[in-house]
Amino acid sequence: MSEQYLTIQQTGNYTNTIKKSRFITHLARIKDEDDAKAVIAQVSKENAKATHNVFAYVLGDTNQIQRASDNGEPSGTAGAPTLEALLQHDLRDVVAVTTRYFGGIKLGAGGLIRAYAGNANTAIETIGIVARIKQKAVTFTIPYADFDPIQHFLTTNHLSIANTDYGTAVTITLYLDDEHLQATLAALNDFLNGQFSPTIGASQYREVPLPTKPKL
Repeated sequence: MSEQYLTIQQTGNYTNTIKKSRFITHLARIKDEDDAKAVIAQVSKENAKATHNVFAYVLGDTNQIQRASDNGEPSGTAGAPTLEALLQHDLRDVVAVTTRYFGGIKLGAGGLIRAYAGNANTAIETIGIVARIKQKAVTFTIPYADFDPIQHFLTTNHLSIANTDYGTAVTITLYLDDEHLQATLAALNDFLNGQFSPTIGASQYREVPLPTKPKL
């Protein structure tokens, strides 16, 4: 599993009306294809009277599993644009289901592509993206005299204190990226002149919100 990947911030949906047709894009996180199929089945059941329930999903490192369905729309006009929206944002472990209630006006192939891609993109931007970064909790204790200098050091190196406990000394907890853990620990040890005895927790994914700007 990679050290970092992007996914949606939470489950949610976005609705838009285009030439009297209503498009509802539902986004959800998934862990495997069974999850994806369950979401697709649930949305399709809840919208059984809809004209189409188009879907796309991506799973795994480097998006190794990709699936899409036009669900009765002309080939290539619905599922593929939805999938492309997920890929443009580098999302992983996400399913998108766009329900269409036909309003009586045909959109044509180009119009359908724009509608499905646009709805998926706006749903992603509305719901938000997070980076899931594999990190470890690192806890260490320093004298009060070192607290201001260590704060300056951390700020300079774009690191944030997650928790601070004040007792006879100051106990600090940081969350450090696995990818840069050893280098950061070495830098901290140097800064504290070897007076550094951290307790290091297990790896876990933590989430950081990101701007929703697709790759060009």
